[in-house]
Amino acid sequence: MTTVADAIAGMLRALAGPRGVRRDGSITIGLIGRGIQLSRSPIMHELEARRLGLDCVYHLLDFDRFGLPDSALGEVVQAAATAGFAGVNVTHPFKQAVLPFVDELSINAASIGAVNTLVFSAGRVKGHNTDCWGFAESFRDGLPGAAVSRVAQFGAGGAGVAVARALIDLGVGELIVVDNDRARASALAERMSANGTTRIRTETDHAVAVQSVEGIVNCTPVGMAKYPGTPFAVSLLAQRQWVADIIYFPAETELLRAARALGCRVLPGAGMAVYQAVRAFELFTGRAADRSAMAEHFGAAA
Repeated sequence: MTTVADAIAGMLRALAGPRGVRRDGSITIGLIGRGIQLSRSPIMHELEARRLGLDCVYHLLDFDRFGLPDSALGEVVQAAATAGFAGVNVTHPFKQAVLPFVDELSINAASIGAVNTLVFSAGRVKGHNTDCWGFAESFRDGLPGAAVSRVAQFGAGGAGVAVARALIDLGVGELIVVDNDRARASALAERMSANGTTRIRTETDHAVAVQSVEGIVNCTPVGMAKYPGTPFAVSLLAQRQWVADIIYFPAETELLRAARALGCRVLPGAGMAVYQAVRAFELFTGRAADRSAMAEHFGAAA
């Protein structure tokens, strides 16, 4: 019977090949999550590093691939740090679950209550959140002038709290939070209400949430290849609305296809993926990434 320790050892052995953990002036980073084999993070970071004259390798620490339980999260973080990683990105479903394994939080990560970037230095783990800035920048670029008096957000998990913070910063007047886990939705509303003037409430009725707003953001994993479908019935949408999704693989989710066909303005998750990577790259390497170049790298991975 394979133990957690055996699985982690197998993961580290897999990293010892041609793309193994390098030292001597090179930078090793990675991504912790589930179902992440289609992630474009490796190509974005490695190509940008190469453009800047850096030697960088980016590994996918996929819990599904290595057969790891969620309870192994802390051990995987420690294994990456011990193996010489400069840091790791963190994605679904670990952006909040990783908090107990962080020694220090950046100001924005502490405010949001979720982490998507860990930096290892001097035996300590510092957690950052680049999702918030990434979504806000993507929104400004992709939906300029979009009405934000009232917005519905589906999903209150690790990515959801970052997006909620971004929506508040973007000037949303009222934010309606919908999540199958009512306690999680309420916790998000309570946390965000203490950090802004936006009115935030929770809702369980999808029709009430969708039909009363100007825009909708999907922060759930529904729409990913592993979780096909839509987070709510697309028949509830109206042409006057805008629809954003934070999922970037597939590039256009079923929700966005339906919204686009209806005539809605749409915002795919690619922009957030690129912009959060821009900030994360700087945290890992100490070098500023070029936004346009990172977007080109993202496209090259298609």
